[in-house]
Amino acid sequence: MKTKNIIVILLFVIQASIVRAQIDVPKSYSNIISKKHRSYIKNGNKKIKEPSKLAIKLFNHETKIGLLNIENAITASKTGFNFDFKNKELNGTMYYGLIPRNTKYPQPILFKTNSEIKEGKAHINIYPRFTGKYDILKWEKKGKGSLGYRIINEKGLILYDGRIDFNYDKTNEKLELAPTIIEGPFINKLKHNSVTISFKTQKPILATVIVDKNKFHDKLETKNHEILISNLEPSTEYKYTIIYGNHSQSYSFKTSPLEGTRSKFTFAYASDSRKGPGGGERNIYGANAYIVKKLMYAAIEKEAVFFQFSGDMIDGYLTNNDEMNLQYSNWKHATEHYGHYFPMYISMGNHEIIMKSYVSNVLSKKKRKMVLIDNFPYETHSAEALFAKNFVMPENGPTSEDNSKYDLNKESIDFPSYSENVYHYTYDNIAVIVLNSDYWYAPSLNREPATKIVGGNLHGYIMDNQLKWLENTIANFESNNNIDHVFVSQHTPAFPNGGHSKDDMWYNGNNEPRPWINNKPVDFGIIERRDQYLDILVNKSTKVRAILTGDEHNYNKMYISEKTNRYPENYDKAKVKLSRPIYQINNGAAGAPYYSQEVLPWSDDVSGFSTQNALVLIKVEGDNINVVVINPETFEELDRFEIK
Repeated sequence: MKTKNIIVILLFVIQASIVRAQIDVPKSYSNIISKKHRSYIKNGNKKIKEPSKLAIKLFNHETKIGLLNIENAITASKTGFNFDFKNKELNGTMYYGLIPRNTKYPQPILFKTNSEIKEGKAHINIYPRFTGKYDILKWEKKGKGSLGYRIINEKGLILYDGRIDFNYDKTNEKLELAPTIIEGPFINKLKHNSVTISFKTQKPILATVIVDKNKFHDKLETKNHEILISNLEPSTEYKYTIIYGNHSQSYSFKTSPLEGTRSKFTFAYASDSRKGPGGGERNIYGANAYIVKKLMYAAIEKEAVFFQFSGDMIDGYLTNNDEMNLQYSNWKHATEHYGHYFPMYISMGNHEIIMKSYVSNVLSKKKRKMVLIDNFPYETHSAEALFAKNFVMPENGPTSEDNSKYDLNKESIDFPSYSENVYHYTYDNIAVIVLNSDYWYAPSLNREPATKIVGGNLHGYIMDNQLKWLENTIANFESNNNIDHVFVSQHTPAFPNGGHSKDDMWYNGNNEPRPWINNKPVDFGIIERRDQYLDILVNKSTKVRAILTGDEHNYNKMYISEKTNRYPENYDKAKVKLSRPIYQINNGAAGAPYYSQEVLPWSDDVSGFSTQNALVLIKVEGDNINVVVINPETFEELDRFEIK
């Protein structure tokens, strides 16, 4: 996805996340002065401050609510449910309907009437509207039911799709809110003998998962549930039932084969599903839910046993955590019908950034300075922390960039965590290594000089500790006789081809862009770092078959070899020699606005380029790997090739 220019970011992302108590500025940043609950950048004799209340008001977002406004809005009445979103500026319409649970993919059957949202308040009538012939759940008789609702603002933007589980007291003819699963359930960390089932409820409860007559419980009441299911058999299908209060949901999963079984299987790959043009579900606030749902159903139809999705799920580029959580929730809802049954592995892109912003001369386009960096405190407000809060991924990556060459204080934690945003996993005879090429990302680093005196990382740059971890991880898989093939995935292409030649790992052929730490640039520029990355994947591995990337909103494949023209003219740094070829498979065609192909030094090695929405299906059978690419709407085949 293209990094937004200063004015667009200003219009859409300046909202201060005010921390009431004074906070310590991480030592990885320089020249930020903390004063009470705010901070500013000392730029020579001038200050670049956090946005004022006036700036926040001028550039308020179109949603007017965050996820907590919705989760805390609902109360029961005798006839239905009242909503109070705590914002009088919110007006619009609410559609709703009962949710039958006797189907593989439950979803609401919307009723023929709707409710008005006026000054942040609305009411959904249950009694008597959903009685008699309209009671498709028999909730009056059973004493419980489920309801789905959709919030649309006055501009026609779909803000959220939610659901409510409710109980009915027949004696007192009274409706009651019941514990409700508002996200998930999702299959996570699938192995041959275990799986983690995750879901979110609207309030803290103790939940139970039943698998093969065995019960697995939460240890403490929580809203975010991660329940480990253990002692399972390989390649076995299991039904699971979640018990929460007096409600339940049932789905199934299949454990992976033993490592090295060398069975026949398919997995899916895509990225970049932020909001798209066209209205309706192509923008359920922040996410192109229409195409994401198509991708999920196509993956189910093509029997993909897991789905790798590598960044830019949502529009992002926000400064408000709760608004970011709303976009994440919308994306997760769009993936649920696949995620109930199969694991999805997610990584970060540039649009997953949650920022701290500093601005001077806000009303002057000519004089305005805007510095955008990864938010802090890192443990609660960084992009990495918010990502880990929203997704359940393996926790086997590096720790952080602490204790690297550039860390001046080895006694404290000065960088964001890599937990759950850099990791690896295996399925049968393949391994997938997931990287974060937007770690500690400072969106303004390459265009606003004042950012350099603060510090931050570059879009597309793999920092030192992560690179070393990648080298060690690949070495481990090289010595693992059960693993025949390795795929490496990160958001940004090593070789951009359509839309991002100005950045990614190329920056128009300029090696100067690089991270800045402690008022200094790091030793290696972006092209040097790209070569170090390629040296590990190609020259230090015999098993890495392909790089899976996104960022550019198109599909294409590139055959990278020693013959590929990989450098700008007059490049004066050492050039890496590639001992064998490797593929780069780019699929950023999951719903974001398309980018067309550019002419670059390596364009002769690019093929299959398409701006259609695409799903990459990678078919593995022992030593053989075949790739089929389809349009998830029409199922038209866009490309087909063999890797090995």
